[in-house]
Amino acid sequence: MSALLNYKLEGQGQTIILLHGLFGSLDNLGLLARDLKKDYQVLSIDLRNHGQSFHSPSHSYAEMAQDVLEVIKHLNLQDITVIGHSMGGKVAIKLIDIAPQLAKQLIVLDMSPVKYTERKHDNVISGLQAVELKRPTRRSDALSMMSEHIEMEGVRQFLSKSLFKDNDALAWRFNVASLVDNYENIIGWEPISKTDVPTVFVKGALSDYLLPSHQADIQAQFSNAKAHIIANTGHWLHAEKPQEVIRVIRKFLP
Repeated sequence: MSALLNYKLEGQGQTIILLHGLFGSLDNLGLLARDLKKDYQVLSIDLRNHGQSFHSPSHSYAEMAQDVLEVIKHLNLQDITVIGHSMGGKVAIKLIDIAPQLAKQLIVLDMSPVKYTERKHDNVISGLQAVELKRPTRRSDALSMMSEHIEMEGVRQFLSKSLFKDNDALAWRFNVASLVDNYENIIGWEPISKTDVPTVFVKGALSDYLLPSHQADIQAQFSNAKAHIIANTGHWLHAEKPQEVIRVIRKFLP
């Protein structure tokens, strides 16, 4: 039995679970949590190998979904809505596969239930490993090391939120070694049994994670799915256009 994942529970009412993406933490969906907790109980979770949750050499969707299910059981939650971004979207899908009786609805932010073939994060991994190797003492030095590998400043700033002081040097909260070892699992996917849980796939119009070519895979796994596209946004749609994403989520909620 693994340790329980780190989580934050806020607000009251029907429960909404928020699951972050790769190299993130429960704070990533904070803009959504701050709005939704006014009317709902919001459970934000650090997935394994991320944030303040436990580190593990294994990192499969079956295990991550089971981890989340343990928190749900621990808190005795029913009738949940699950919202997941990117890797967290796949965890959310796997969760309703293993515990369909608990889920009222599913909202997947910019992710398809497919196996991806392109390694999109190799530059990020190189940047993380450079910081791990050199153990800088200042955040500015860590950002500078990452800039040799990661072009986009926004990505470097996002990653730097997971730095913490470990003795005298800065270290990563997430388990870089395990995420690198399990990268094929993370971009991979085993299709779920077809579900009738009402589902919305929300796509950032400029992102290539959710494509027309994925439609057959979605229809094979979901009998009650809709799609919504948010214009002029990429993969980080909830950070780029939080109000639009919140509007779509609230329209779908009971």
